[in-house]
Amino acid sequence: MFLQKIEKFLFDDIHYVNSHFFYVRIYRWNPYLSLKPWFNIFPLKLNAVKHLMILDLLFYIKNNYDSTLTFRRSCREGICGSCSMNINGINSLACLKNFNSQFSQFLTIYPLPHMLILKDLVCDLTNFYNQYRLIKPWLIHTKKSNKIKNRENLQSKIDRFSLDGLYECILCACCSASCPSYWWNYDKYLGPAILLQTYKWLIDSRDSGQKTRLSFLTNSMRITKCHGITNCTKVCPKNLNPAQIINFLKYFSKI
Repeated sequence: MFLQKIEKFLFDDIHYVNSHFFYVRIYRWNPYLSLKPWFNIFPLKLNAVKHLMILDLLFYIKNNYDSTLTFRRSCREGICGSCSMNINGINSLACLKNFNSQFSQFLTIYPLPHMLILKDLVCDLTNFYNQYRLIKPWLIHTKKSNKIKNRENLQSKIDRFSLDGLYECILCACCSASCPSYWWNYDKYLGPAILLQTYKWLIDSRDSGQKTRLSFLTNSMRITKCHGITNCTKVCPKNLNPAQIINFLKYFSKI
């Protein structure tokens, strides 16, 4: 009787950490439930999630485990910036971040840090886009420049090359969400992403509103709160350098 086999009617191998499974821990919060935020842990078979991007992994979990899991996504090409989130402690795009179970058996996914959360991995970017609107992200023409109103506004190749490293920004907010200055002063400081976009319009040879843009920057703490810790540059999924651009802006604002 001591050697009698005990059937596992309450537990099975999926409830224990073992080498046959890969564990995904996802931050969850639902505004319609009177619950504090919690984590869902999904044990996945390694062969089922092999060679997948993080976004594909989220789709796999949503389709096979929990259909209530909420996240943003659109292009799946690293162009729209919709699927920005914190993956294993680093802000990134889920559609560009590759999964490799050889380095770690655990994966933790949070929404972007220090952002208001709407549900699960979806952040409220209203303030972020309102700040983008404040910098007037369009070409400004003065009365003197209205002569070219009915003609094509040409740009030399050299002037066009000066925009490299700027126009690639997709406003995913990964850099701004990694900046401590933006965390504590989001209502005053514009943040790396918006300042990079400001510099792009500032140096565009087709734009005539340089004085207007500079006067906007010199007001309050819209640019001076940057302390140059370069978190923004480290996490940028497009390999841009917002920290360097902010230093250029500080120089421009003193002229």
